[in-house]
Order: sequence, then C-alpha cells, then structure tokens
Amino acid sequence: MTPPRQAQPPSFSAQEFRAALGMFATGVTIVTARASDGKIIGLTANSFNSVSLEPPLVLWSLSRAAASMAVFSAGSHYAINVLAADQKELAERFARRGADRWAGVTFEAGAGGAPLLHGAAATFECFNRSRYEEGDHVIFVGEVERCTQREGASPLLFHGGRYYTEHAL
Repeated sequence: MTPPRQAQPPSFSAQEFRAALGMFATGVTIVTARASDGKIIGLTANSFNSVSLEPPLVLWSLSRAAASMAVFSAGSHYAINVLAADQKELAERFARRGADRWAGVTFEAGAGGAPLLHGAAATFECFNRSRYEEGDHVIFVGEVERCTQREGASPLLFHGGRYYTEHAL
C-alpha cells in the first residue's frame, strides 16, 4: 500500500485543536531582543524547545502577524528568559498588547543587547541561526552562546489556559 503524499484535511475545529494543545503543560518564556534603533522588545512565548546539544540549539516560534516579526527576523541575537514561578505578572504583562511591558523591569544587556531579565529561572543568549516558515508561524532556531540558571528556582508552568508551578510527585 502506498502512503499518502499529503495530510488529510483536519477533522476538528481550530478551537478544538487549541484546547487539545493546551493539555500539553509547558514552561513560560519571555523572548527579548534589541532592534537596530536601540529599542528593546519582548513577548511571552511557551513555544520553546531544545533541539541539539552539539551544537547547542533551541527553538521557539512566532506568529507571522506579530508586530515584532521584523525585529526578530533581522536581528543577530535574541534571549530566551525562562520564567520562575514568582514571575507570573511578567508573563501576563508581556502577553498583553499596548501595555508598557518594560516599566519597572530590571534587566541587563546580553549578547547583541538582548535583555536578560533579572530573576529568570534560566536564560539562553542566542545567535539567530535560522528561520523556517511553517503555517501561520515562523520557527526560529537559535545557537546558544551563553546560558545561566538560577539554582533552586521553581518554574512557571502553563496548562489549559492557566498558570501553575511545580509539585513533586
């Protein structure tokens, strides 16, 4: 039997797909960068994953319609800040449109000027290695030049549209 050459049309709605995806618990990150004009940008993302240990690669994805797409596509570096459980307010703020996301946020400049958020559970300073356009998103693959972790930090988790923190089984 010959395998099909393309996927069959979905048997579910976009809402059903989103609900099913929400059953996969993820960590929460804020991806940051510095534009060529010096402006800093950042957004909440839970589409973060490891790709390779050698070389050290990670990925995340961004909607093609995102206002920040031009900055992330053109820039040489970005930072992925993995949020700690006590940073829920930051996750919510950086997910909202129109808010002053950076008011009162403490950070230091990392590679390429990308902001490294103080208090993050981990940070990954990435060279913008490659991009892949798939569906309504662009997948960014970053080559990690530096990483740090905050010893003992509890992660901020997202599941089913709500925030959680870890509980050992």
